[in-house]
Amino acid sequence: MQKGIHPTWYSDCQVTCSCGNTFVIGSNQQTLEVDICNKCHPFFTGEVKFIDRQGRVDKFKKKMAAAQPRKAAKKSAKSAKTEEPKSYRELLREQQTQLRQEAKKTDKKAKAKAN
Repeated sequence: MQKGIHPTWYSDCQVTCSCGNTFVIGSNQQTLEVDICNKCHPFFTGEVKFIDRQGRVDKFKKKMAAAQPRKAAKKSAKSAKTEEPKSYRELLREQQTQLRQEAKKTDKKAKAKAN
């Protein structure tokens, strides 16, 4: 190895976790501070735990809570939405069928009076 290019190795580096757990490892620093260790990581503990140092999880939960009423309102508005405007051809066909039905009714009434 060349001299003077490698960092100093500390075999007694003290690691401190945010949960309070401390342990010793080898590192090129004398002390380390970590957010998660094997004592508090959800994979090892089996607990569901949100690690949130900058308020991102709270911000997300707040945003999702605010979105729920809008989502429900949007869904109800969609179900209460009126039919799309009909084309001119469809309107004419509906009027023709209504006129034919009225004509059949008047024909039946006229036949009934004649008998």
